[in-house]
Amino acid sequence: MGEATAAAPPAPEKSTNLFMQIAVHPDGTITRPFVPDAPPSATGPVLSRDVPLDASLSTSLRLYLPNPVSPPPPSSKLPVILYFHGGGFVLFSTGSVFYHASCEAMAAAVPAIVVSLDYRLAPEHRLPAAYDDAVSAVLWLRDAAAGDPWIAAHGDLSRCFVMGSSSGGNMAFNAGVRTKGLDLSPAAVRGLMLHQPYLGGVARTPSEEKSGDDAMLPLEANDKLWSLALPAGADRDHEFSNPVKAMAAAAGLTGLPRCLVTGSDGDPLIDRQRELVAWLREHGVEVVAKTDFAGSHAAELFVKETADELFAAVRAFVSAAGDVVNH
Repeated sequence: MGEATAAAPPAPEKSTNLFMQIAVHPDGTITRPFVPDAPPSATGPVLSRDVPLDASLSTSLRLYLPNPVSPPPPSSKLPVILYFHGGGFVLFSTGSVFYHASCEAMAAAVPAIVVSLDYRLAPEHRLPAAYDDAVSAVLWLRDAAAGDPWIAAHGDLSRCFVMGSSSGGNMAFNAGVRTKGLDLSPAAVRGLMLHQPYLGGVARTPSEEKSGDDAMLPLEANDKLWSLALPAGADRDHEFSNPVKAMAAAAGLTGLPRCLVTGSDGDPLIDRQRELVAWLREHGVEVVAKTDFAGSHAAELFVKETADELFAAVRAFVSAAGDVVNH
């Protein structure tokens, strides 16, 4: 996927950090930094197209299909990965150039049909709006995906996975909690894939404490994003940001599908991610944990080797779920 890699901008520094460039105005509105958008692609090694989800909310889905389609044996069809992009709940879209390129690369590498959600952003739509949109996307797998021509021809809805990066990883977890008891047939969610899930808390972890000058997620930006995303008046110990402390585990985790949790040792969020793994396992959730990748938060968007490592973990997790289904 050389084209996708070439489209990615150079890795940011704190001085050019997009989160630091969010201007918060006295009335609570914000001005976002410019981020180029990539249109869907009708040609090339991965095709993509947009379909509406909820026109009244301006939410949509971007589907990615490897070209040509060549499922690895013994499958005749591709798994379906529902994907939620990152951005602290405040920035980016399905078309943001680095997330578009990353979804292209993942669709080719796994291989899979990737379905990326364009969801409502905070502070115009504070949490749980993004969770509501994520649930709507899961229900699309049940209600409409079988009628999509790419999925009908090439997708295996019995092998669906819900994945997200950063804030999207938080969304994937919450979408899993909210939909785990539902019959989604003809679709079936075989697992959640939480890549560097965005979590927080009032008390600082050691990895947060030393993140003041982090290039990708400096502490000041981290706090700003939570202040914009959480319900008005909530602090970072709210269950949306700190489920380990605030969520009722018995109700939230019972019946949750198996989870892949991936993280990097240079990520300010790594302590929270490892804490999440321990909490999930403590309450009976099957977890595949790969929280010792090298590199920074969101490095897979800018460093091909990191992306390859992530996609290999995704491929193994998806393949293992297929073995469970087939045997």
